[in-house]
Amino acid sequence: MAYLIPPMAEEPPADYVDFVAGHLAALRREAARLMDGDPSVDQMSGEVLADLAGHWRRLRWWSRLRHGDAAADFLSRRLASRAKQWREDRPYPVDVRPAPPGAVMPPIATVTDSLEPTAPGSPGPTAPGSPGPQVSVAMRLAPLLGSTARSDSRTVAEAGIAWVHAYERYCWRRVGRLAAAVVLIVGAIAQIMSHVSATAP
Repeated sequence: MAYLIPPMAEEPPADYVDFVAGHLAALRREAARLMDGDPSVDQMSGEVLADLAGHWRRLRWWSRLRHGDAAADFLSRRLASRAKQWREDRPYPVDVRPAPPGAVMPPIATVTDSLEPTAPGSPGPTAPGSPGPQVSVAMRLAPLLGSTARSDSRTVAEAGIAWVHAYERYCWRRVGRLAAAVVLIVGAIAQIMSHVSATAP
């Protein structure tokens, strides 16, 4: 069957698993900070990853359009929103631990980012017109190659569980939309039939 918008896949795509592998540790640290080390940190992280999975295709498309990392931005916003709701639902006030200086949820590092000199004592950016730093052929080809980071089994499991939860939500939304459409169609038919019967001689 041809779809104008393809349905959500039942299995997590490789780029989603790679994204989770690159962000899971930072996500859990930030969740623990916002929740003051509550034992439900892992559950909160899984819910945020499921939210991300439900919007994954749109976020990847938006990232390509904007040449940014919309998925990382969404992850940060969604974690902050869910943690805020979690704190408001507590019967007691929750202290949010202060973030360490310079601590942010980092996006997945790209090879081109790693080429920027950031170490102390390294040469800064070159002036326009001056010869740039010497870059080997291997470094020039590096952006064309896939990432060498490999996801461990726990990360793959976390990504798979979050994707399954998002897929279940997607299926329930489809059922809800279908039921609403059926109700609207039946209501419209009943309205037309009553109008026809009222105007019939």
